[in-house]
Amino acid sequence: MLLVAMAVVTFAASAQEVVKWKSESKDLGNGLYRLELRATIEKGWHIYDMGPYELGGPVATVVKTEPAKDAVLEGDLKVEGKLVRHYDDIYEMEIGYYENEALFAQQVRVNGAEAEVKMMVEYMACNEGTCLPPTDEEFSFTLKGVAAPAAEPAAAEAAAAEEVAAPAEEVKAEQAAPAAEVAPAEKEQEGSIWAYILEAILWGFAALLTPCVFPMVPMTVSYFLKGEGGAAMGRVRASLYGFFIVALYTLPIAAIIVITRVVGGDAVTADIFNWLATHWLPNIIFFIVFMVFAASFFGAFEITMPSWLVNKTDEKADTKGLGGIFFLALTLVLVSFSCTGPIVGSVLIKSTSGEFWTPIVTMLAFSLAFALPFTLLALFPSLLKNMPKSGGWLNSVKVVIGFIEVALGMKFLSVADQTYHWGLLDREIYLAIWIVVFTLMGLYLLGKIKFAHDSDMPYLGVGRLTLAIVVFSFVVYMIPGMWGAPLKGLSGYLPPLTSQDFVIGQGTAVVAPNAPAAGEQRKYADFLHLPNGLQGFFDLKEAEAYAAKVDKPIFIDFTGHGCVNCREMEQRVWSDPQVMQILANEYVIVALYMDDKTELPESDWVTTDTGKVLKSLGKINSHYALKNYGVNAQPYYILKNAEGEMLVDPHGYDLEVANFVKFLQDGIEAYKK
Repeated sequence: MLLVAMAVVTFAASAQEVVKWKSESKDLGNGLYRLELRATIEKGWHIYDMGPYELGGPVATVVKTEPAKDAVLEGDLKVEGKLVRHYDDIYEMEIGYYENEALFAQQVRVNGAEAEVKMMVEYMACNEGTCLPPTDEEFSFTLKGVAAPAAEPAAAEAAAAEEVAAPAEEVKAEQAAPAAEVAPAEKEQEGSIWAYILEAILWGFAALLTPCVFPMVPMTVSYFLKGEGGAAMGRVRASLYGFFIVALYTLPIAAIIVITRVVGGDAVTADIFNWLATHWLPNIIFFIVFMVFAASFFGAFEITMPSWLVNKTDEKADTKGLGGIFFLALTLVLVSFSCTGPIVGSVLIKSTSGEFWTPIVTMLAFSLAFALPFTLLALFPSLLKNMPKSGGWLNSVKVVIGFIEVALGMKFLSVADQTYHWGLLDREIYLAIWIVVFTLMGLYLLGKIKFAHDSDMPYLGVGRLTLAIVVFSFVVYMIPGMWGAPLKGLSGYLPPLTSQDFVIGQGTAVVAPNAPAAGEQRKYADFLHLPNGLQGFFDLKEAEAYAAKVDKPIFIDFTGHGCVNCREMEQRVWSDPQVMQILANEYVIVALYMDDKTELPESDWVTTDTGKVLKSLGKINSHYALKNYGVNAQPYYILKNAEGEMLVDPHGYDLEVANFVKFLQDGIEAYKK
């Protein structure tokens, strides 16, 4: 028994070491106090949220406030901190926990001269492999009251009550706020950023196989073979060479983003990226640039940096020391611009979706992949013997990339077309262009088409034949899309199916028994549509009124015309029969487009707290999402009732159908309580 008691004391002491609590009372005036318990959690450890959890779940954190005589609680407990939510295989349920820091706050009003208030917290600290026994701590606050004047005006009483009422009304939303602002946004970013990183790495390696980069490999490696200082110094210089290549590609974009954020803040950074991603002007410019680069790849002309700049940089590369290595790397970047420029543009433009880190990380991934072979060959020059010789195959790589540039460039024209409702590039037209482009690419690989700088091809190699088979298989895959096949693998790149004129089986829309009729007058329904035949709204107030009428929860879809992940969610997750059944029959759906450029009547304009007038539908919806949920990401899903109360934690980009079904079912259960 003594050993058990000692063990319990030891574990309790350990819990106090990994989680340190600090109490503080803040005088808000008129006898009102804010009592705070701040938990500082050691790295690698966490405490669970306030649950509640069913039997067999983790030990939820419990915070109780016991006021003495002459003190009353004002509102409910507020929780602030980074809440991480995930499905735990051990507990077989969704759990939440706080890392690094958590704040628990309770407002208390003292009606007498003085009152003593106690706050108690019970919690369990865990890391990935260990959980310490639950422990509790108690904190005491001595609070001074304020005697109210006998003839205090009633208006002052009302003002004080109003001052306190606002936080009380927001408590439930505040408790879910950390998950709303952090967990889904991080989940979406985590899912999409890895796709961008992988694509950037592939583009980085592809850039090496272009005719303006590949021949430079042995030339630059020879620079290190002539160096002084032996093998050890050669390794250092080669490593620095790779580092400078990465820095020259990554630091400029990082500097632009950081300066933008410092000068204008997060909102300005997001606005700039949102403008780049959705406004017609940059999208049309990007489209033209891609077509020009494609023409260059096809051999129409060469795009190069000014010769004086390249020559001046090359002269400085002959100097010894760090300066020479830096200018050698700069020479490589400048000389290879005609081939890497459009690739870098593809990587950056696709990642500018309002995220701070995504463009920086994707450019870092591209430059690492691009610099790696140069660095390895500089470290191990003997590997040069195994490299293929330069030749006509390099121009073939360049031409193939040109075809890909044409296909990718259409995406920017499509985004402008969708956000401004021009109706120029509907889904079938977009698909027709892609089918023709990739058919021509296949014919080129087979040697049936030849460009100006191509070498004679006496026979067809196995590599080209394999690529041709892949390309023609892709073409065959796309053809059914001309008649409405969903083509889920391309859902993020294609215009929505609702833009297609002819779809086999069209007219079999999924309509819930109480859903608004397709012909019913709804705001913006004349140019906005829900996917997969679903019916719903595009204005939140209309959706709330309808939800109150039919007694159903509201499904808010923060989406965008140019949102690749939104289209993937709609085609891969929403299209699941179980998801469709729940959305159609159990929810009132409202889609809030955050990038639509339609200017609304003056009666619908919104004025922000800073006095800025928002006139377009997309800006108004984006402002609503940022103000109420702290997000500017798409897709983002909220479940709430007609009164505006959030039912469960929001959901972001997640292609697991089971997770989305659980999210919807949890919302229904919360609504019925």
